Amino acid sequence: MEWLPKDHLAYFILDVLEQVNLGEIEAEVQAKDPRGERPYAIGMMSGVLLYGYCVGEFSSRRMARATYEDIAFRVLSGGQHPHFTTINQFRLDHGEALGRLFEQVLRLCQAAGMVKLGSVALDGTKIKAAASKHKAMSYKRMGEEEARLKAQVQEWLRRAEETDRREDELYGSGKDEEDIPAELARRETRLQRLREAKEQLEKEAAESRAAELRQQAERQRAKSEDASMPDHERKRSRTRARKAAQQADAIAPKKPEEDRQEPDQPELPLHRAAAEVDGTPKPTAQRNFTDPQSCIMVKDGAYIQAYNAQVVVDEAHQVILAQGVSNQSPDQEYLLPMVERMLDLNDRVPRALLADTGYFSADGVQELEARHIEPYIAVGREGSIEQPTAPKDTLSEVQRARMRERLNSRAGKAVYSRRKVIVEPVFGQIEEARGFRHFSQRGLMKVRREWTLVCLTHNLLKLFRHRLAEGTGFAPMAD
Repeated sequence: MEWLPKDHLAYFILDVLEQVNLGEIEAEVQAKDPRGERPYAIGMMSGVLLYGYCVGEFSSRRMARATYEDIAFRVLSGGQHPHFTTINQFRLDHGEALGRLFEQVLRLCQAAGMVKLGSVALDGTKIKAAASKHKAMSYKRMGEEEARLKAQVQEWLRRAEETDRREDELYGSGKDEEDIPAELARRETRLQRLREAKEQLEKEAAESRAAELRQQAERQRAKSEDASMPDHERKRSRTRARKAAQQADAIAPKKPEEDRQEPDQPELPLHRAAAEVDGTPKPTAQRNFTDPQSCIMVKDGAYIQAYNAQVVVDEAHQVILAQGVSNQSPDQEYLLPMVERMLDLNDRVPRALLADTGYFSADGVQELEARHIEPYIAVGREGSIEQPTAPKDTLSEVQRARMRERLNSRAGKAVYSRRKVIVEPVFGQIEEARGFRHFSQRGLMKVRREWTLVCLTHNLLKLFRHRLAEGTGFAPMAD
């Protein structure tokens, strides 16, 4: 008698693990010092993690307990019971390699005919970080708190000195030095943490202002090379470009190439600390003490400490074609990097890309059209009828007017009406059906790995249900 039905998700995951290449994880395990404990089988550990994420068990403690109590987990673990610390360490050690299974599972979906690349939709959702928004502090408040704590520490030291002098008068000098009072030690520790956070915020603000100046320099260089401009204007642009670059280098030297994020993928925009002209943080610039790379964002009208998770979804079966996470709240700059990621993972370009108004930019529309992707990006509040207006003599306004005309046409309305149907159910399935409403890891790198696992298992579930509906097996992966 079988413990589970033959078409159970656990058996499907075992089937998938036979189809994908786990060689990268195997190489990482073999590279470790062999004198430690014998590791669990890589396929077993991967199966437990993938099944856990599929069924909404994201906690390593619950997964470990399930290997005793849940039949499906027992089948996947082969009767073994890895400790929760072992499961979590496997996820941490091999998170990047596990994340690269996203592409292999996407290939399986493509081989099953689930990816049509007709209309695709791009959208994002704010997901809570493993940190409280109450642990964030503004630069202005940091300065005030630093002064307050410094005064308290000085007052404690003054009182301690008075106590020592009084006791010397009573009992004589030469007695052993007392331990620093616990309250004083606590305040000194807090003051040190505050100063470190303030220094980091100052560094981020300087880098943010330097990045703005470098962008200005690039724009001025482009103008200086425009042959249609008068010579004196081109000369002035060269001067402005040089000065902007010099100011940027003075505020924050250029980062070395190795500091760039994700060199093997198109970069996603990062949050920039609000900075003054001189590169110092604005009073409202904030930093979180628990997870400094997370940011305050707005979701459903409420402020949360969060990350911005992005997906591009295919219309046919709601397969995720590309995914990513960053800490910048506005969506506009995610458009082109997410399209690049989608194109890197798919052999063809989609016919149309749908997105809400947060993604609209003239440069983005131009780039999509240059790639023969027809953009349908809202230019106003979704659901409202945008009235045609005479475009101003700027590229942005001309593009906006053209997009408004496209969306107000009968064909455009029919295409754009599919946006919510394509992408929003994906977030509902992830956040509501599977219960993934917050990250358990801290820091941008770990959060990206976690989101990749979530998206990978979303596609696994789509493939599983497609297989059940079609009653077919796997098509072998293309070489």
